[in-house]
Amino acid sequence: MRLLLDARYTRLDRHDGISRYGASLAGAVAGLAGRTPGLDVAVLVSDLRQLALLPDLPHVTGPSPVSAAEAATALVLNRYAPDVVFSPMQTIGSAGRRHGLILTLHDLIYYDHPQPPADLPAPVRAGWRLYHRAWWPQRVLLDRADAVVTVSDTTRELIAAHRLTRRPVHVVPNAPQPGSVLPTAEALQRLPRRGRKLLYMGSFLPYKNVETLLRAAGRLPEHELHLLSRISPARRAQLEALVPEGARVVFHDGVDEAEYTALLAEAAVLVHASRAEGYGLPLVEALAAGTPVVCSDLPIFREVAGAAAAYAAPDDDAGFAAAVRALEDPARARAQVLAGLDRARSYSWEASAQELLAVARGVHERRAGRGSA
Repeated sequence: MRLLLDARYTRLDRHDGISRYGASLAGAVAGLAGRTPGLDVAVLVSDLRQLALLPDLPHVTGPSPVSAAEAATALVLNRYAPDVVFSPMQTIGSAGRRHGLILTLHDLIYYDHPQPPADLPAPVRAGWRLYHRAWWPQRVLLDRADAVVTVSDTTRELIAAHRLTRRPVHVVPNAPQPGSVLPTAEALQRLPRRGRKLLYMGSFLPYKNVETLLRAAGRLPEHELHLLSRISPARRAQLEALVPEGARVVFHDGVDEAEYTALLAEAAVLVHASRAEGYGLPLVEALAAGTPVVCSDLPIFREVAGAAAAYAAPDDDAGFAAAVRALEDPARARAQVLAGLDRARSYSWEASAQELLAVARGVHERRAGRGSA
């Protein structure tokens, strides 16, 4: 089987969620390919600089996924004759394809919260808003595929509830990075040394509800809330105006992997008050680092973290503050850290890659069977 992994969503400097998902799966699939006879894997990029954040695999080039040329991507890929193409999104051009196709729908957030990411080109942002005003465009996109992948049972159930595709839907979840789950003894040794930092990793779109975290920081003057992600000057000014008197808030405007790892190692708690989420990878990263988690009570967060996190209603800043204070009890903190390590170990990119390969083999075999019938 010749499998082509669409890596055109890989960032050029540091990963975001989609970039990390695609690159991490590619790395794990590459590892499996080395011990799987007959499996030929390559990545599709639109910019050769993307290769710096991807595993050492053969590569082919195609159009940018946000360009008008995307509509002809399948015709470009036909020249390379892949058996199956996997894309970590659902918008890859498929007209005229001669290969199997697996598409990914991570979540349905933007139907309720349609504001697009600000870094997309203006025409794409406009199309994004129009696209999420109805369900039928999503159905058209997904039904072009041979199979659909999503990252959680929660989203799979929503896809079924909204009848978004007639194709089989498979769960290929996120995972912590290989080797990042802290040994139990080291995690427990760190616990008494954790300070008073509260970390938030994520965007600043309205549905992320950072405002609740600011209000909670006002109830926790002995703690310091660190907002780690990049932020536009306008959004930063908006949030700074909401910081309660006496609260301590630090805007990092982006951290690299080493800084993020160091902050997780010393933080008291990772906090996340989102009103909606596709997965919640920062929760898994924190659990793997032995960092306690306090997050909003959402079905997806319950699926990802289970009993390893403490929960509060998304707008309940008092509940968030109380949950943070409860972790000052050493016994409670220890129990939550141990549960978090166990939870993090239950995910791995290798297991996710094995699931993806099983989906790809099924697509390949079905298409081969139709061809010989």
